[in-house]
Amino acid sequence: QVHLVESGGGSVQAGGSLRLSCAISGYTIDRYGCMGWFRQAPGKEREGVAGLYMPGAATYRYYADSVKGRFAISGDNANNTLYLRLNSLQPEDTAVYYCAAYLGRYCDAGTWQVQASYNWWGQGTQVTVSS
Repeated sequence: QVHLVESGGGSVQAGGSLRLSCAISGYTIDRYGCMGWFRQAPGKEREGVAGLYMPGAATYRYYADSVKGRFAISGDNANNTLYLRLNSLQPEDTAVYYCAAYLGRYCDAGTWQVQASYNWWGQGTQVTVSS
């Protein structure tokens, strides 16, 4: 059974930074599959933020245009943890952030945001950015 547990959310002022963590059990992050971070703001649909595909020694990272250059996704094989570094936060980044994963298929720039592909989701962690 795969479990994903997010942590690291909180309240920060605009321009601040946070690091979100997603502890993963039952799934090793360097397998043939994809991991991602998504977010859902109040009154809006859930959207993709960043994706990570780590087949063996290679690492492929994908980002939504709205966060490119500000957010960074990474994976720690030793701790089996997915991270999302959020820099230069803005009020529009306020949302519940979710990590997700699936196995058995690769992901690329055109597919990592397809939410229906993800089999496992965390419970979410709140990020609130004040102006």
